[in-house]
Amino acid sequence: MLRDEDRIFTNLYGMHERTLAGARKRGHWDGTADIIRKGPDWIIEQVKASGLRGRGGAGFPTGLKWSFMPKESDGRPSYLVINADESEPGTCKDREIMRHDPHTLIEGALLASFAMGAHTAYIYIRGEFIREREILQAAIDEAYDAGLLGRNAAGSGWDFDLYLHHGAGAYICGEETALLESLEGKKGMPRMKPPFPAGAGLYGCPTTVNNVESIAVVPTILRRGADWFAGFGRPNNTGTKLFAISGHVNTPCVVEESMSISFEELIEKHAGGIRGGWDNLKAVIPGGSSVPVLPAAIAREAIMDYDWLRDQRSGLGTAAVIVMDQSVDIVKAIWRLSVFYKHESCGQCTPCREGTGWMMRMMDRLVRGEAEIEEIDMLLDVSKQVEGHTICALGDAAAWPIQGLIRHFRDEIEDRIRARQKGRVSAVAAE
Repeated sequence: MLRDEDRIFTNLYGMHERTLAGARKRGHWDGTADIIRKGPDWIIEQVKASGLRGRGGAGFPTGLKWSFMPKESDGRPSYLVINADESEPGTCKDREIMRHDPHTLIEGALLASFAMGAHTAYIYIRGEFIREREILQAAIDEAYDAGLLGRNAAGSGWDFDLYLHHGAGAYICGEETALLESLEGKKGMPRMKPPFPAGAGLYGCPTTVNNVESIAVVPTILRRGADWFAGFGRPNNTGTKLFAISGHVNTPCVVEESMSISFEELIEKHAGGIRGGWDNLKAVIPGGSSVPVLPAAIAREAIMDYDWLRDQRSGLGTAAVIVMDQSVDIVKAIWRLSVFYKHESCGQCTPCREGTGWMMRMMDRLVRGEAEIEEIDMLLDVSKQVEGHTICALGDAAAWPIQGLIRHFRDEIEDRIRARQKGRVSAVAAE
């Protein structure tokens, strides 16, 4: 279990002041100029050595991503774009950072931008986050007034501007290239890659897109050292991580914990256990709605990190842990997610535009049992034709929950179809 002195987000629950003065009391903005004087290469090497992987879902090594940015400018400016869209159902961790610890993000933006040679950064915030936007903007204004942003930011000799951009509430804009399109004032539709954003991103310039949590942990890593951060979790799955635990637990919460914590310990220590006891656990979605569901038997053994969950054909994703007890109609729960992905598809790619609708309608019939057993395999086949055949990962996100359902709960779908068919037979006999 993570000790309090090792927590990066020391105001996650808003118990202290979120102001600049409060942040400084908790150790933020301490020696920022000295860190910058060590140079961009030192910062990138430290982030690489820490083993920090992107906290937005994909888990790509952050330092490696930064190193793709050009070392010498060809005349185009470089940009950092921070993804605060956080629209994945079940995910609410970045929101807590922006609400209660905004200066971790602002200082992180300065240090990360300097490391990549960017004088400008944008935070793209989700349309529904009205209060979070106000709080974050107030914190940015505070940092400007204190000389921590703008010309000679924090006395480092580096000029840096930070802008907050409010989206319109589209899930697809959480995908990095759709986010860039939206930021440019166009429709939020993913771009074909290559070129990758590091070569041609925002306004055709070198750009890196990072998640809020990925950027907010950077100042503490640079202060306390890469080895400290790498000391948590298993190899390739290091550091601390925010887990958002929701659903049928006694005390739903967002908590910072060590990577590779066991699922049982996470739920017992922080979420007050499963509602109705462990025997009442039915299924868990371990990383936000787009990762495949795991049945109770596997979930109970789970180690909460990227590699263990990937080996179980699921994923850590954003670490939004959605817990479901025996009262849940699992078929209907996954149908609800298929409705969400159908609604949020941008419609650019035919497999996703057509496939999400197909999958939703087939799931609708399975919920009611109005289908043939052979249609389960047909649905699985349709999901495979969507998965991996789209420009962005929304097709995968729509397909995986359904694949997880069929993999682990096929018997429940079949039982429902048989029960419906028996009901029909008896109705006919009664006539």
